Amino acid sequence: MGQAAGSRKTVFCCSACGAVVGKWQGQCPGCAVWNTLVETPAEAPAGTRQPYAALAGSSGVQVLGNIEVREEARLPTGIGEFDRALGGGLVAGGVVLIGGDPGIGKSTLLLQALAEMSARHRVLYVSGEESARQIALRAQRLALSSGELPLLSEIRLEAIIASLQSSAPQVAVIDSIQTLWSEQLSSAPGSLAQVRECAAQLTRLAKQAGTTIVLVGHVTKEGA
Repeated sequence: MGQAAGSRKTVFCCSACGAVVGKWQGQCPGCAVWNTLVETPAEAPAGTRQPYAALAGSSGVQVLGNIEVREEARLPTGIGEFDRALGGGLVAGGVVLIGGDPGIGKSTLLLQALAEMSARHRVLYVSGEESARQIALRAQRLALSSGELPLLSEIRLEAIIASLQSSAPQVAVIDSIQTLWSEQLSSAPGSLAQVRECAAQLTRLAKQAGTTIVLVGHVTKEGA
């Protein structure tokens, strides 16, 4: 545990005090609190990082008063109440989290929205919860016009990112973030480390590619 084959090294960070250790143990050696060590990717060695001085010229510091202010164009989902909750629709490059208890209709709502948007925009529905056949049956029960809706049934983060980069959708739904796992970590899907790493990489891709990403997140019995 601690390093997956062919992946970069991982360490364990205490969520209570921030102490970092090389391998998991029940009690944090820094604050003596139990079960707070979480697996996370190790930072790159100092010699491989770009010097801060080299980054200074590209930091993009701007004067607030000189920034041109304009209303962001939004993509309507076609579902009125959903659009109102989103402030008028989805924003390019934005990341939206749809959270709630399992079974309340998050997947159904997003499937309806993407089926509506697929006629006007490039979209992609990524499902780690259900098979392609199960989703097709739900679309049939809902009588959705989803014949042209692209669907990817996958839980490997690297494969999902490769698909997003090649198909370049305007809107992508990831259902759900708890089912994904990255090859950079050896912990199980749904663990705090996996959820944090997968969400961070998907957010980075959204900002770089301008793709709107909608993440589905289940709320646990404890409210987490």
